[in-house]
Amino acid sequence: MLTIRNIALATAAPLVLAVAGLAHPHGLFRSTASEWTRLHIALLPVFPLLTVGLLISLWHRPRPGLTGFATVVAWAGAFGYAVFYTGLDAVAGIAAGTAVGHAGPTANLGPVKGPLYDTGELLGHVGVYALIGAIAATAVALFPEHGVRVLPGTVILLGAGWSFVDSHIFWPRGVWTMAGFALGFTLLTWGTAVKRVSPSRTA
Repeated sequence: MLTIRNIALATAAPLVLAVAGLAHPHGLFRSTASEWTRLHIALLPVFPLLTVGLLISLWHRPRPGLTGFATVVAWAGAFGYAVFYTGLDAVAGIAAGTAVGHAGPTANLGPVKGPLYDTGELLGHVGVYALIGAIAATAVALFPEHGVRVLPGTVILLGAGWSFVDSHIFWPRGVWTMAGFALGFTLLTWGTAVKRVSPSRTA
């Protein structure tokens, strides 16, 4: 039951983001500005929770040595993702949507939203690369105790992270990216639910 609860916690955020991606406007125009702004406000507390799937598997650490160092790196990467991706959400989501929604009817929207998009994209890239680093560091921290059971989830999470760099949650790739995170976190949580038994303990 504890494993099922942890899987539910680990997959909640990516599944919510996947569903939200189905409703995400495909572009920011005057006609979609209000919906664009409201959606990004609603998702502001959800995007940082994407890291919960890593933090669950790293609970009650760090330990001395390489695993402890990798755990701290993973925590730092998760924090970096939460900070910088929230910046993307605020700048390219809330701010850009608000600016376009209040632009005059004859205003050229390119200069209005372009600089906000550029800044938001930079923040988002920093955040996602931090998340990818956190995923890799999590695998390093968990491997000594759980062995190859952490690899399937890690591979899927790294693939989802790479797709996340430029997919956001836009349908279709962004939605499938979030589904990939949910699957990866499920496998990682399941793989770390039982400790690996060393040969010396079975002798």
